[in-house]
Amino acid sequence: MPIEQLKRLLRTRRRRIVAAAVVVLVVLAGFGLRLATVGADAAGHLRRAATLVGDLEAQLRAGDLAAARRTTADLQRQTGAARADAHGPSWWLGSRLPVAGDDLTAVGAVADAIDALAREVLPPLLDAADGMSAAMDGDATRLKSVAGTAPRIAEAAVVARAARHRLAGLDRDGLDARVRTALHQVDAGLDRVVPMLDPAAQAAKLLPALLGADGPRTYLVLFQNLAEARATGGMPGAFAVVQTDHGRISLVEQGTAAKTLRDFDAPVLPLDPDQEDLFTNRLGTYPADVNLTPDFPTAAALIREMYRRRSGRAVDGVLATDPVALAYLLGATGPVNLPGGAQLTGATAVRQLLSDVYLKIAAEPDQDAFFAGAAKAVLDKLMAGVPMSRSVVQALTRATDERRLLAWSAHPEEQAEIARTPFAGTLPADDGEHPTVGVFLNDGTGAKLGYYLTHSVTLEAGRCLDDGTRPLRLTVELGSTAPGSGLPRSVLGLGLAGEGVLRTNVLVYAPSGGSPIAAKQDGAEVDFGTGYEKGREVAVLAVDLAPGAKSTLVVDLVSGPTGTKGAVEPRLITTPGVSPWTTRLQPGPSCEK
Repeated sequence: MPIEQLKRLLRTRRRRIVAAAVVVLVVLAGFGLRLATVGADAAGHLRRAATLVGDLEAQLRAGDLAAARRTTADLQRQTGAARADAHGPSWWLGSRLPVAGDDLTAVGAVADAIDALAREVLPPLLDAADGMSAAMDGDATRLKSVAGTAPRIAEAAVVARAARHRLAGLDRDGLDARVRTALHQVDAGLDRVVPMLDPAAQAAKLLPALLGADGPRTYLVLFQNLAEARATGGMPGAFAVVQTDHGRISLVEQGTAAKTLRDFDAPVLPLDPDQEDLFTNRLGTYPADVNLTPDFPTAAALIREMYRRRSGRAVDGVLATDPVALAYLLGATGPVNLPGGAQLTGATAVRQLLSDVYLKIAAEPDQDAFFAGAAKAVLDKLMAGVPMSRSVVQALTRATDERRLLAWSAHPEEQAEIARTPFAGTLPADDGEHPTVGVFLNDGTGAKLGYYLTHSVTLEAGRCLDDGTRPLRLTVELGSTAPGSGLPRSVLGLGLAGEGVLRTNVLVYAPSGGSPIAAKQDGAEVDFGTGYEKGREVAVLAVDLAPGAKSTLVVDLVSGPTGTKGAVEPRLITTPGVSPWTTRLQPGPSCEK
């Protein structure tokens, strides 16, 4: 599993670049047929542009970038002509007429916006996709060229934001209904485009070096076993080491935390005192416990050093993923065949990798062999090539949004860029106007019962207090769907909380500058442990669940000053689980008098 996920992770940014281009096309196509009654010449060019957009999207999905470039040139001619019509003398005069003037002004703004997208946003995205496609096909000389598109994509983001700002400033009262519809479509499309451009620029900047454009790179890829929860997802039981060299990816080594890395007598790196207080020195001595902390850079640096001490090899970075991300991907690409005739599919991968392997294979070496065989099978499929599709992009985006794809670089300048992306695996240093609460889970059972853990969470923000802070109420509901009998020892494990009892240590990270105030479990007030990590105060509570049981935690917190008396949108970050969390966020009301 780690290998195939690495391949997908390294391609994620390429997918996001191409996805951004495709979203631009959707924006362009969405309104081209809506303006027929307002400016016939401009509307005609926009309708022809919409037809070209359909061709261009099909060419991109087929990977025919040469044809896509030709179509882009035609598209630019049509959008340029529409824009020229919208700024000609007759249009200027018509825009001052009392009946049609507002409509013509709005259509002119639309023509300007789509011409900017066609001329200034699409080209750098296509250049980046072209360079990545060539590099993935073995043209290593094209890999470095991708980095050159990063500043152009960043400039394109400025252009797209400016277009959105101009359209937002239009007075829409009294506009023809079809023009309002067109503007609404453009607004919605730009809302999808703009957030993708900055990540695409970061991808273009980072990816060439990560793929070995400047020389070979090695990466430690962690497979997080969600059946035994850790704060970043699951216990890093299995790993792989891969090498990238001018776009080529190869497997160097596979191993496990228990057998290959083994435990250490003392922390392999100096531990942050606050982290040691929260997690003891296990954080730096037990490979399976490096991610008791939700701060992925800490976990990555520790396990990198553990691997260096055992192997003598200092890797360039650490990546992490889990079987749910794999399931999303297989749902888009189709199944892979495993040794012995079985298959991994999008529908079955989670059950096979987090439950069946322990129910059906008793010996740990045989379990490891199954994981290794599955990893190789998936890697073979990916090396053979997986066509880019909307479903693949959606699968990777979903995995990223759920924090199932994490990355850390040992190169400080690269890590600074990663820290600005969803792959960083960190809490924000300062919440600003969005009080952020973290809810992270660590297994306290020493078993694989986490497969049966269910979870939901509600975060409610209250009205601001006199000092600018906000009260918040966090409600966490945990449950166990484990059967009352029949589970083998490989699932029940050490049974530290009792036979079949699922113990989960819940860590609640208060907003920056805030603190936890009180807690109840199933209606009764309970004490909780406290600590600090990365400047945040942390409440620690333990929940024991017998098979079929449920429990509810209610934690009251207070935020730091939010800097606004307007309505406040809180943020919530959670440990990825076997199934996504059921999440509800309740904004805090405005406190303006």
